[in-house]
Amino acid sequence: MTDSRTGARILVEQLLLQGVNHLFCVPGESYLGVLDALIDNPGLRLIVNRHESGSTFMAGAYARLTGQPGVAFVTRGPGACNAAIGIHSALQDSLPLVLFVGQSPTAFLEREAFQEIDCRRLFGALTKWVAQIDRADRIPEFVARAFQTAASGRPGPVVLCLPEDVLEQAVTVADARCHQAVQAAPSDTQIASLRRMLGKAQRPIVIVGGSGWSAAASENLRGFAEANLLPVACAFRFQDAFDNRHPNYVGDIGLGINPQLAERIRSADLVLALGARLGEATTGSYTLLRAPVPQQTLIHAHAGLEELGRVFQADLMINTGMPQLAARLAMMTPIEEPAWANTLGQARAEYAAWQQRPAVLVHQAPKLDVWQLLLDLRAALPKDAIISNGAGNFAAWLHRFFPYVAPATQLAPTSGSMGYAVPAAIAAKISAPDKTVACISGDGDFLMTGQELATACQYNAGVLFIVFNNGMFGTIRMHQEQHYPGRVIGTTLTNPDFAQLARAYGGAGYRVTQTAEFPVALSEALASIRNRRLPALIELVCDPQLLSPTARIDDLRSLAGGAPGR
Repeated sequence: MTDSRTGARILVEQLLLQGVNHLFCVPGESYLGVLDALIDNPGLRLIVNRHESGSTFMAGAYARLTGQPGVAFVTRGPGACNAAIGIHSALQDSLPLVLFVGQSPTAFLEREAFQEIDCRRLFGALTKWVAQIDRADRIPEFVARAFQTAASGRPGPVVLCLPEDVLEQAVTVADARCHQAVQAAPSDTQIASLRRMLGKAQRPIVIVGGSGWSAAASENLRGFAEANLLPVACAFRFQDAFDNRHPNYVGDIGLGINPQLAERIRSADLVLALGARLGEATTGSYTLLRAPVPQQTLIHAHAGLEELGRVFQADLMINTGMPQLAARLAMMTPIEEPAWANTLGQARAEYAAWQQRPAVLVHQAPKLDVWQLLLDLRAALPKDAIISNGAGNFAAWLHRFFPYVAPATQLAPTSGSMGYAVPAAIAAKISAPDKTVACISGDGDFLMTGQELATACQYNAGVLFIVFNNGMFGTIRMHQEQHYPGRVIGTTLTNPDFAQLARAYGGAGYRVTQTAEFPVALSEALASIRNRRLPALIELVCDPQLLSPTARIDDLRSLAGGAPGR
């Protein structure tokens, strides 16, 4: 047994034992004891945010990059509510995250005390487990269980609530051990069944996605795809699971999917869904596969047992972690002379054609050619650069035209959460300071968490920020024009000068209005980051007519039925 320690000190020492090295927080009086204990434990680096959503978004991004549970601390009431958006994002992204929430003293609970909130009811639907620690001597037990739960099976968020007085209690208690993430593995019978079903197929396709794709797992998947001449598509916002430059890669499946790829999935006779959750975006609003029994033969492998059969009743369901599955697939005897051998080249050619300048730019070229900008960005950034984006129509350009090469290089919320990109990019640069990190945002997306630029400057996080400014909530405007053409309300934005805003925080700022200006601004921004170790922001003043790679406002109004405001 150890000497008597306060609950706060016990908690901090358990975090060290669990392998934690970064904490993201907005400080609060409800966990002052923890903040004090951190002073004596410099091995835990504390990153202070400007908003609690920044803390949980950063913790989730850290988890996606490292594969280890991200950790955040927030205070009760307002802090917990502000943090909830990042918890929801971690849930849908299947990311291990542990959130500690300061709480009112136990003597005041159930009185609606100052900032009191019931964490179990608030977070119950958003987490794998939520609990309150009412005794200091049980802190090691609860913390160990929190990390074990967050990291095992389908990873996800856990919330522990910490009453203020429990952190002050002094007790004698033994430490817990470090957690051991547990994943299922496929059986010999399941692998044999998979190979037998693949051997009978005429038009198979692989859909890969979800969390847990290590570099080794992605390499094993590559070997399996190569050996069997299989076309591989990536699920919505998991494009970094498979090298997009590889001849077997045929595109991403999500919003704005290549119509030829969508048809290829519909007409497939075998779909191998490996790690993908097969949610609404990845299945084209549940049209690419029919629910509950798909028209294709479906093999679904996923780390979460509860996910298998949730929507689609697969012919073969395999509860497994992705490293465990990919290792077995790489060792599988390839299919000899597969029936689909001659179709892979065609599928790849369809993807290559989808990468060319879109017709919406050919017919009426704007001053700022977004397609060309992305080509310039691809040329300037290293292949292992980490790219973050939030939600908005601007992301359709990124997903379609920017190739992801290595695992843990794409940070994008499958929940479609605006405000994610800025804190995620900062967390990436803090946790991987030697990597180039770029944050791609829309104007509405950026301003939801843009105050975290102060955090980037405080911790010398030299992130490249690129803001698409078209003066509107573009996605909602697109839907507005499709359903109520010309009747515009609630989607127009008045924005600041983003370049000056970046300078006000201490970073560098550039404003680009024409295509030819971008390479110069990009070169100067990257040089500024290298020399100053501070963020640099490039504002792209975009044509508001150009809503997406396939649509202009006038075109949508015409398609919706003629006269605006009908």
